Amino acid sequence: MSDFPKDAASCVQLNDGHVMPWIGLGVWETPPDETANVVRTAIELGYRAVDTARLYRNEAGVGEGLKGHPAMFVTTKVWNDEQGYDATLRAFDESARLLQRDVVDLYLIHWAMPQQGLYVETWKALIELKKQGRVRSIGVSNFEKDHLQRIMDETGVVPAINQIEIHPFFQQQELRAFHKSVGIQTEAWRPLGKGTVLKNELIGDIAKRHGKSPAQVILRWHLQNGVVVIPKSVHRERMAENLDLFDFVLPEREMEAIATLHRADGRMGENPANPVFG
Repeated sequence: MSDFPKDAASCVQLNDGHVMPWIGLGVWETPPDETANVVRTAIELGYRAVDTARLYRNEAGVGEGLKGHPAMFVTTKVWNDEQGYDATLRAFDESARLLQRDVVDLYLIHWAMPQQGLYVETWKALIELKKQGRVRSIGVSNFEKDHLQRIMDETGVVPAINQIEIHPFFQQQELRAFHKSVGIQTEAWRPLGKGTVLKNELIGDIAKRHGKSPAQVILRWHLQNGVVVIPKSVHRERMAENLDLFDFVLPEREMEAIATLHRADGRMGENPANPVFG
């Protein structure tokens, strides 16, 4: 890959001309009272991006941790109960206040929630926020091909990002190919498969061969597939490890071997076609 990232500060260019780092810190399930310190540690280690959401209830901690670091790339997301045009605009106001940011780098619709029938209106609100200059880039999360096609057909605006569940047990090759065909950058949440992929024998063998950890092999696999990653950790050592991906390369035979790990039942999160949140 001629445009493969060479270090943790490397960025990918999005379809709107803006750029975002290939690696960011995910803060899902990071306790709100710990988030600021976790973000500060990430910055010290060399992270240049952080991914949060209204659902995580730790946007305020992210904002506190980012003080004095205006160049950090920040992503947040509108949650399902705040979808709809006006509600989304209000939700963004609150997110921006908590993050202490006049402009947010990337704003996403967290789930399409097709049963609500609001994601097109929600997308129109994101388009308006971008027009106002309050958001640099807009995208979606957990959208299937039909959801993507509908918002593009009805608004003419292609999302910059679709953040979806991807890991070696659930590789989403068809959706990733569609993203590539229309210029959407793929981003992976749960890139380590909730830790279960770390125990896979093939991954372990490849890791030993390179003198790396299973997590580093999996994250490198994502990057070599052109996928942005946001691994979550609150431990300094693991955060540093997750960033140390640029002194080895997985040869084609190892990439092909990892491709065989995909499972038809590999999805670990909700199904975007009909998500149910309890």
